[in-house]
Amino acid sequence: MGIVTRLAGGRVQVKFNGEVIADTRSAVALEEGSYPVVYYIPREDVRMERLERTSHRTHCPYKGDASYYSIQDGPANAVWSYEQPKEDMLAIKGLLAFYPDKVDAITAS
Repeated sequence: MGIVTRLAGGRVQVKFNGEVIADTRSAVALEEGSYPVVYYIPREDVRMERLERTSHRTHCPYKGDASYYSIQDGPANAVWSYEQPKEDMLAIKGLLAFYPDKVDAITAS
């Protein structure tokens, strides 16, 4: 499976309940086959005080083990991160990605 990472360029915002919880110009766009582009956002551009780490974990044979966060007063496990990704996925190490169906909007401009 071909996975491509690149700097997204432009601005990426994530909104939940009308609140901007992530706003960056440093996102990494990850393209994986026919799946929609996923934007990975640096933690310094995310309102981390709005997130709560959970015990949920998943494994991807291409990217590694993912850990999860819930949005306070919002959906569980709405955000994931590869904190120790596989060597060829270091571009997304420690960055955060949001499930589009668990937030109001993810916009890239």
